[in-house]
Amino acid sequence: MPSCSEYPFTATVNAMTPVPVRRPPLPILATIDWPEGVVTPEPKTAAALAAAAERLATGQLVAIPTETVYGLAANAMDPDAVAQIFYAKGRPATNPLIVHVSDTDMARCLAAQWPDTAERAARAFWPGPLTLVVPKAESVPDIVTANGHTVALRCPGLNVSRRLIELAKCPIAAPSANRSEAVSPTTAHHVLEGLGHRVGMILDGGPCEHGLESTVLDCTVDPPTILRPGPISAQQLAKALGVQIHSSKEVCVEQGKERREALRSPGSQPRHYAPRTRLTLAEDATTLIPELLEAGHRVGWLSRSPHTAAVAALAASPSLVVIPMPEDPAGYARSLYATLHALDQRGLDHLVVDTVPTDSDWAAVHDRLERAAT
Repeated sequence: MPSCSEYPFTATVNAMTPVPVRRPPLPILATIDWPEGVVTPEPKTAAALAAAAERLATGQLVAIPTETVYGLAANAMDPDAVAQIFYAKGRPATNPLIVHVSDTDMARCLAAQWPDTAERAARAFWPGPLTLVVPKAESVPDIVTANGHTVALRCPGLNVSRRLIELAKCPIAAPSANRSEAVSPTTAHHVLEGLGHRVGMILDGGPCEHGLESTVLDCTVDPPTILRPGPISAQQLAKALGVQIHSSKEVCVEQGKERREALRSPGSQPRHYAPRTRLTLAEDATTLIPELLEAGHRVGWLSRSPHTAAVAALAASPSLVVIPMPEDPAGYARSLYATLHALDQRGLDHLVVDTVPTDSDWAAVHDRLERAAT
């Protein structure tokens, strides 16, 4: 196993004050294509990755694709670079970042301790959409962890993401590439719409595979606890780890209080993942929507029963846009953010979303919708 000295990254002096983002007139948009199973990327992709790695190594921001959502990446060991993430996103300083690593050896170098739970989870699900919360090493800048004593680590499943980390020769802090509390981007176009000149380069790897953020597992407690549900379910974790898995909802400390506390997991604010258009979860949309239409509202409806007679009758209204949503949780998750982005462009007054099941398979979707509707 490589020693930590073989990884050349080092941290500079910690900084908590955001600095102005370097703002090129227009972001560079580079298309990349590296299919899984192909050993070497084609030349254009290799050149784009090298250019992005150079930007990261010199303290700049790059928007990158992952299998979950697009991330706004910076050198995790450079506090000034990380501060640009907070500035560009308008992100609260109490909201920690996930650090992306190329492999488990790099992850161990960022942890003060590497619990057995983390080792077994990494073996089972890395590379992939699982983030592990472990005690942080002193080398990790405080700004990354919001001054907390733990660090959230993930080895992304997309080969271009891991290759970029290798080329940049540093772990990468990469929250979703959007303004804070907004809907996460699942395409490069979403990043361009949301951040614009706040990022100098965008790597376009096409639509994201999962479409929702990673599962976050706290490995510092017994039993291990899911802090944010995601593509890896509690059942999958319990089966792989051979232990009971708990779930926990963290509550963000309200803005304006004299004392603020760091969250242990990103994405834990009560309001998050929210479109610009007001969103309401409805047990019976066929009752709510006529009331909204009667009041003169233009309405978008994310329906799980699009082929019923009641839906057909309402769909005749020119003020209603009906979007049939997939019936399976993975398909629903994959299309959710893209649908919300698209409806935000329609100039609607209200979005109505049919409630989804509350079982484990739907936990991630249920969590995102609840926070978006807050």
